[in-house]
Amino acid sequence: MFRAIASRIKQGHRTTPYPAAPLQMPERFRGYPLVSPVNAASEDTCPYGAYSKESGGCLDMGKCLFCAECPVGTIQFTTDYQLAVTNRDHLLVHPGSEHHHARPLPPDLRRLFGRSLKFREVSAGGCNACEADTNVLSTIGWDLGRFGIQFVASPRHADGLWVTGPVTENMAKALLTTYEAIPDPKIVVACGACAINGGPYIDTPQVCNGVDSIVPVDLYIPGCPPHPATILDGLLRILNKIKR
Repeated sequence: MFRAIASRIKQGHRTTPYPAAPLQMPERFRGYPLVSPVNAASEDTCPYGAYSKESGGCLDMGKCLFCAECPVGTIQFTTDYQLAVTNRDHLLVHPGSEHHHARPLPPDLRRLFGRSLKFREVSAGGCNACEADTNVLSTIGWDLGRFGIQFVASPRHADGLWVTGPVTENMAKALLTTYEAIPDPKIVVACGACAINGGPYIDTPQVCNGVDSIVPVDLYIPGCPPHPATILDGLLRILNKIKR
């Protein structure tokens, strides 16, 4: 026991200090994209339709898998992990466009959820990547519970719905039933490219192309999968726990 205590003291505090201090992401991390004006020689080669040359060039982060298979010289990914937004249109990035962030919930909802926010997670046909990175937030390195945010087993105990996956036909009814079982008022989070727009399965007959085709969404967290820092940043912003 004494060895364990001594080892714990030596290791020190392991939980990330965010949001008290900014996070340092690795150089290879693909975060917020910078879109260059359309080059006449470039081709619209995004395999998932995330980039379009129309209107001078536009990247839809809701469709983007951050695979870096972009038209050469058109997209440059920064290490900025603050990607979550509360408006679907804010995921559209044009050359020189403003970098939008998630906005705080209305004051009445923040009074309800500011100290205790519970989610019921529904994996609506996901590959388990978004689910895994969401689960990481419950570990000691991130300690999501210190902000009063937790995941619960029953929708009756939840304040919101957390959705991953493209929402397959087989899961659409279960998703809607879970949403209806959560007491009002409630919020919905679409986590990952699949939940936002269908991901690599977009427009296939077996999926519903994301969550907002079935229920309204309050927070969009892009990525394939989203980094835990991106997820945490979005949650803290809607709770108005990030002041800068």
